[in-house]
Amino acid sequence: MRSFIPVTLIVRIVITTVATSITSSHAVSVETLPGVTAPLGFFDPLGFTARADERLLQRYREAEVTHGRVAMLASVGFLVGEKVEGSSFLFDASVRGPAITHLTQVPTPFWTVLVIFITNAELYRARRGFVEPLNVPIDQPGLLRDDYIPGDLAFDPLGLAPKEPGGFYDMQTKELQNGRLAMIAAAGFMAQELVDGKGIMEHLQLTSIAAEGGAASVTTTIASI
Repeated sequence: MRSFIPVTLIVRIVITTVATSITSSHAVSVETLPGVTAPLGFFDPLGFTARADERLLQRYREAEVTHGRVAMLASVGFLVGEKVEGSSFLFDASVRGPAITHLTQVPTPFWTVLVIFITNAELYRARRGFVEPLNVPIDQPGLLRDDYIPGDLAFDPLGLAPKEPGGFYDMQTKELQNGRLAMIAAAGFMAQELVDGKGIMEHLQLTSIAAEGGAASVTTTIASI
């Protein structure tokens, strides 16, 4: 037993050293990642990537792409949902008010379909991008596959993804930039509707009316001069 403990410690030290060297060999320059654009360049004010290896960076990017896509859908959903309320054939045109209240007004079957759709989409993403839990080291939860590109779900029904690396890199950057803007927009939409209980489309209409009123006032003033 006395001779077994030192051997175990030596083995653990060797394994840790090898794992560290492997992690170091996977180092990647964050400045070359898609999404790094002027004028901000690589923007990480909180230093999330300071001690991240390539695997962790890939997980960060997977999370960013996924949240960006959800936010883009949400931003469009806010505007479209409020624009067609009261005139849509869905739910007997009974869903009204700010978009943040729409989900509380839909019937239960819609929730069932929504949950099934989201579950299947997430299971597909997990199977395609992540290593099976049984094959993942205990200290590397959420490990992505080595050949997986974050966000690449092989879903391109319109064939928009370029084949050449440079074009694909630019497409990734454009998606990330739009996703980042959408995350800010969706957060702003929710905050605004929570503050005053008015829909975004209602705010836009009020802004349009105010702008028209201001223009008319300017026109009247000029005419009087």
